[in-house]
Amino acid sequence: MKQFVSFVRKEFRHILRDKRTMLILLGMPVVQIVLFGFAISVEVRNIRLVVYDPSNDPSTVKLIDRFAANEYFDLIYRLDSPSDIDRLFRENKADLALVFPSGFDRDLHREGKAVLQLIADASDPNTATVISGYASGIVASHQRELSLGGGAPLIVPETKLLYNPRMKSSYNFVPGVMGLILMLICAMMTSISIVREKERGSMELLLVSPVKPLLIIVSKAVPYLTLSAVNLATILLLSVGLLDVPVAGSVFWLVAISLVFILVALSLGLLISSLARTQVAAMLASGLVLMMPVVVLSGMIFPVENMPKPLQWFSALLPARWYIAAIRKVMIEGLDIVYAARELCVLATMAVVLIAISLKKFKYRLE
Repeated sequence: MKQFVSFVRKEFRHILRDKRTMLILLGMPVVQIVLFGFAISVEVRNIRLVVYDPSNDPSTVKLIDRFAANEYFDLIYRLDSPSDIDRLFRENKADLALVFPSGFDRDLHREGKAVLQLIADASDPNTATVISGYASGIVASHQRELSLGGGAPLIVPETKLLYNPRMKSSYNFVPGVMGLILMLICAMMTSISIVREKERGSMELLLVSPVKPLLIIVSKAVPYLTLSAVNLATILLLSVGLLDVPVAGSVFWLVAISLVFILVALSLGLLISSLARTQVAAMLASGLVLMMPVVVLSGMIFPVENMPKPLQWFSALLPARWYIAAIRKVMIEGLDIVYAARELCVLATMAVVLIAISLKKFKYRLE
């Protein structure tokens, strides 16, 4: 029994001495419960609502006030022209638009029936379904309140879904899968490839060769850049041919944004390789540290706007968040590159900064 206790004590000492193991064992559950507890939510809050109400009569004012008082909606714009609706959706400044006809009050009280149009962004069909359900519920509640006052006026909400009228889920997950695949292939495989050379001791032999160290590093990254380009083409072909997801925007800008994102992922892999000493550590860093935030916090599955502010700020550091947002605008919504310029500039800045840091760190570690 004493031998058993001594072995147990020895194993505890080994674990307690290994800071990385302790971080994974005790820190990972905390990170997971925080991420999954706060980031994953089927509720949609802070819905940006815009209203076009040409008549501004008592019936429309009451219904708009009911929307504004609801905890899920934020009334941000009252529009003067229906043409502003499309512009706000293109600029990603609106989630739902209420469009009233000019004779809404007259139709409701004289004819007993009035039509209200609900316009939602369906590039994310799950969010669009929830938003439309919230809006229809508010309209139904308002209609019941009117019925209690006598008569039975009927408000008919007509829903119009932009960018994905058939509500196909593939429109939502294809951009996210593209970001996840490119990030994992570039970052994980690049880091493992370089760390494997360091483990075997062959990296030092390569660095003393006549070839410059920078060219050696670039030569390690080029195959994964090529494989990522092949994967990008494969994903696009399968999306269009098999999943029936059209490329609504410019193919040129779609490829250009993807190449910038691939450079960001490659630089992350290079940075991980400069910090990790073993292939296992590199795989854990690139797999666990990158994969979970990409899936949960990038907007791939759950809208970033629904998360608490600290998680939204943290997600802004993830390249995949900006890439997925840009791909949705160009590929799914068919918008011009002007509307995705912000995301492209952020990715380009990340690429320059990470490449500079990674190359400097890598040289310093191997000198």
